[in-house]
Amino acid sequence: MSDVSHIPQLTDVREAHRIDEAALSRYLSGALPGFAGGLSVKQFEGGQSNPTYLLESGGERYVLRKKPPGVLLRSAHQVDREYRVIRALEGTGVPVPRTYLLCEDESVIGTSFFVMEHVEGRVIANTRLPGFRPEERAALFEHAVETLAAIHSLDPLALGLEGFGRPGNYYTRQISRWSKQYEASKTDRIASMESLMEWLPAHVPESDETRVVHGDYRIGNCIVDPEKPRVVAVLDWEISTLGHPHGDLAYFCLSYHGGGTVGDDLQSADLESLGIPQESDLVARYAELTGSDPREHWNFYLVFQLFRAASIVQGVYKRGLDGNASSETATQLGGAVRSRADAAWALVDG
Repeated sequence: MSDVSHIPQLTDVREAHRIDEAALSRYLSGALPGFAGGLSVKQFEGGQSNPTYLLESGGERYVLRKKPPGVLLRSAHQVDREYRVIRALEGTGVPVPRTYLLCEDESVIGTSFFVMEHVEGRVIANTRLPGFRPEERAALFEHAVETLAAIHSLDPLALGLEGFGRPGNYYTRQISRWSKQYEASKTDRIASMESLMEWLPAHVPESDETRVVHGDYRIGNCIVDPEKPRVVAVLDWEISTLGHPHGDLAYFCLSYHGGGTVGDDLQSADLESLGIPQESDLVARYAELTGSDPREHWNFYLVFQLFRAASIVQGVYKRGLDGNASSETATQLGGAVRSRADAAWALVDG
């Protein structure tokens, strides 16, 4: 089963993200084995944070991820970290693209970037999975949770990822980080965000379990097999780190609470007719696979991830207003910040 609407959308390179294609071609000729020249460059419509490009040369396809232009928040857009974790996961059984090179010489195209394998498949932004049969939706949700459990079952030290993040106090540090990010990109006062920044630090669970966390794990950040309901590549590792894993699962479940990406909502969906598992079933399956049960503090994890999602979207919205975002839809996200914050505070009040 395939659906043309699930094919990743390409555009001409947008004006704000133009690169020196001749300089890039010269660099790849000396750095990328088998590169044949005759470079063609298109831009993927997704990749709100780091501009993402399809490179075609001599019948081969590659994907390039780079930092965006403009003044950047200090801890954001770290393509070098993204490259490092994808490379570490190659060969572990976690589906990731093969990486080819990391270039930190900003003189080549203006920012650091990396090049990885182009994986054929579908990118599905709508978590209701239009065009799927009910049994296919169930299978894809289950495989996505199995894939997340596989990520969280790996030993970061065995992967060579020591120093990729600090062990312990994960949520305290994350709450501080995303509060600062939000304040740095704030455009309006949102009362629920102010309340969350006070409530969250006072309600952090006592648990220091440390694993590789993706940070933005959802079906829309995966490549799905062209025909089968299976994840064939996990993408967008830009904000991955070492930390407590249960937040990743809560983030995956945000669409059940109206807090997924724009247009991504399961809160009002008829899950049974769609074939989509209940949130509780996914959480139970994750606990079974990992031996680590998130249910005792599940409400905190959801509140934290709604807050964090609001902060992330605020940053994208501000870059859209400034003209630096990777998608032309970024300026439409202002209302999504408030809705996520209000949904989080409603869970606290409830």
